[in-house]
Amino acid sequence: MSPRLDSSLLVDNIGELVTNVAGTGEGGPLGIRRDAAVLVEGDRIAWIGPATYAPAADRRIDVEGAAVLPGFVDSHAHLVFAGDRATEFAARMAGQPYTGGGIRTTVSATRAASDDELRANVARLHREALRQGTTTIEIKSGYGLSVTEEARSLRIAREFTTETTFLGAHVVPAEYADRPDDYVGLVCGPMLRAALPYARWIDVFCERGAFDADHARAILTVGQAAGLGVRLHANQLGPGPGVQLAVEVGAASVDHCTHLSDADIEALASTTVDWTSGAETTTVATLLPGAEFSTRSPYPDARRLLDAGVTVALATDCNPGSSYTSSMPFCVALAVREMGLTPAEAVWAATAGGARALRRDDVGVLRPGALADLVVLDAPSHLHLAYRPGVPLISQVLHNGVPHHE
Repeated sequence: MSPRLDSSLLVDNIGELVTNVAGTGEGGPLGIRRDAAVLVEGDRIAWIGPATYAPAADRRIDVEGAAVLPGFVDSHAHLVFAGDRATEFAARMAGQPYTGGGIRTTVSATRAASDDELRANVARLHREALRQGTTTIEIKSGYGLSVTEEARSLRIAREFTTETTFLGAHVVPAEYADRPDDYVGLVCGPMLRAALPYARWIDVFCERGAFDADHARAILTVGQAAGLGVRLHANQLGPGPGVQLAVEVGAASVDHCTHLSDADIEALASTTVDWTSGAETTTVATLLPGAEFSTRSPYPDARRLLDAGVTVALATDCNPGSSYTSSMPFCVALAVREMGLTPAEAVWAATAGGARALRRDDVGVLRPGALADLVVLDAPSHLHLAYRPGVPLISQVLHNGVPHHE
C-alpha cells in the first residue's frame, strides 16, 4: 500500500546531505550538511537540520550514514519511439561516422507502432531512469514528424512528465526531402497547433543535414509567440550558428555544445538573471556526454565553459540512435573523466543545473518547500558517483515524497 500523501516521513541518519543551497554547510554550491535529517510532509520538504534535533514523523527511513542528494534532473531525453538502432551503433564502433541520418529509421518504426507500444516503451525507460535516481525528466517528440504523429507523441509523453518538448523540427521527413520550406511551414502552422495542448517547450535540431539558422529562428519565434519555452539542439556535429541563435532568442537551454568558438562561449557567458524583475534570461549549456560516448565524437570542454562563467547542465540525451542510456550516474562519471568537471561540479550540473535548464526552482535542490525528490546512495559521499563508475549506487529514491526501492 502506498503511504498517505498527507503523512510525514523522516529521512534520518544522513552522513552527507547535498542540498545545492550555496552558503549552507560546506562544499560550496553543493551546500553539504553532515549528520543531517530531512522531514517530508506530503510531496514537499518541510524541514532540514541536524539529525540530533530531528522532529517526530509518522514514518522513518534510517539511511545509516549514507549520502543523500537531490534527485537527478534529466533535461534532455527522447523517450517516445519504437525499435532500436543497435546495428547502426555497431557500424559506428567499426568506424562509420555519425551523421544523424538514422533518425528517419526511428521515424518509420514510431509511425508504425500503436499507442500502447509507444506508451509501454516510455514507461520502461521512465522506470529505468527512476531506478537510477532521475526524478525529473524532460521528454521530446520528434520521431513522428507529421501533425497527427507529433501530437500523439506529446500526448503520450505528457502522461509521464510535465516537461514535454515539441521537436517537430528534428529532421525533414522523407516525404518533404525536396520541400524543406513547406515542411517548416507545416511545423509552424498545423503541427504547432496540434502540439500546443501537450507541450511546454519547443526545440529545433539546428545542424547541417537538419535545419539552418533561418528555419530554426522562424520555428522558435512562432513557438515562443504561442507561449512555449525555447530549447535548441546546436553545435553537435560541427561549428555553427545554433548557440548564438539560442542566446538571441532567450532559450532556456542550448544542448550538445560540442563545437564552440570563443564567440559562442562569450555569448553564453553574457546571459544573466535580472533579479530586479525576476526575469530568467540565462541560457544554460546542456552537455550530453552519452552522445559523445556513443558516437565516438570529441567531448565538449566543460572546463572552458565553467571558467567563462557559463551555467552548465548534464543530461542523458536518451534516444535509440546516438545515446541509448537513461543513466545520469553514467553521465556524471563521463563528465568528470572526459569533460573536465570536478565530481562536485558534475553532481551540481546533473541536479541543480538540469533544474536551471528547465527554469525550475522546486527540483534539483533540497530545501523546505522544494519537491521531496531525494536519492540515497549506497556510499558515504557524492564523490562515489564518479569514483565508482558503472556500479549501481542508487539504493533508494523518493519521488514527490513517495519512496521507491525500499
